[in-house]
Amino acid sequence: MTRRVWIMTLKPGCAAEYKARHDAIWPELVALMRAGGVTRFTIHRYGLTLFAVQDRDGPPPKGDPDPIQWRWWAEMAPLMETHPDTRPVQTDLEPMFDLDARP
Repeated sequence: MTRRVWIMTLKPGCAAEYKARHDAIWPELVALMRAGGVTRFTIHRYGLTLFAVQDRDGPPPKGDPDPIQWRWWAEMAPLMETHPDTRPVQTDLEPMFDLDARP
């Protein structure tokens, strides 16, 4: 299992819409994540900062994102900070402590 943790930033006034869109996440996007080995994926909010935690069996897939992923990013782009191609601006976080990793 691999875990990736990162932050993203919402635009002011967009938290409710961001949550609503995730509450109605596309089944094909969920299927894509599951097929890619994602076993758990949570996003938490603190102000405008989003904290994402993703567990997957094995490493992330290599290569370009699937067209479904690109469509989702385009849908979410008005709500958050993105790169010009609509990928969310993501900053990986460094692990500092893991109780389960202790002997």
